[in-house]
Amino acid sequence: MTTADDRATGVPVGTPAEHAARPEDRLADRDSLGDQVVTIPNALSLLRLLGVPLFLWLLLGPHADGWAIVVLAVSGFTDWADGKLARALGQSSRLGALLDPAADRLYIVATLVAFVIRDVIPLWVVLVLLGRELVLAVTLLLLRRAGWPPLQVHYLGKAATFLLLYAFPLLLLADGDNPVASVAQPIAYALTVWGAALYVLAGVLYVVQAAGLLAGDRRAGARS
Repeated sequence: MTTADDRATGVPVGTPAEHAARPEDRLADRDSLGDQVVTIPNALSLLRLLGVPLFLWLLLGPHADGWAIVVLAVSGFTDWADGKLARALGQSSRLGALLDPAADRLYIVATLVAFVIRDVIPLWVVLVLLGRELVLAVTLLLLRRAGWPPLQVHYLGKAATFLLLYAFPLLLLADGDNPVASVAQPIAYALTVWGAALYVLAGVLYVVQAAGLLAGDRRAGARS
């Protein structure tokens, strides 16, 4: 899956906390992206976002799981394409850096909610993953207040999103009455467990890095 760091150049993972003492670097990070709005990559990201309510309706309304999988597959393709096109066409933008990870998260949250309603996965899985999103939302708010741009997504976050978005259609197949359900079930459960574990671990690493940057700010303030 493409993520924010395919479309943006935020603070890289592993940046020393001492880097936080240089405000000019923050401005460089913020200004490294364009202000373009009407671009092909942004249009693809918007298309992905518009697919979220359709995806939910297909899962919870007519239970059209086959069509829901098609929507998810189209979302995965546009997710790959928008990052490639942004780099090829030089159309990376601040808006794109926000839309791309937002679409990923919305698909994950929407799928989790629908799966709980349909008893496809246990509630505790959803609570763990949504708890991670809440913690990251607070972390992003603290970074924004301190003047930092969003951090780049860790490679573990990319791997986790990849595993989860491939686990979801397999979970639907495993839940259905079809010849491949018995084969899909163990694969779907394995991808879900590994994806959830990496998703939480990536969140922990993100929070640790953010804490280092904020601590560097406090040390710089104490020295000045």
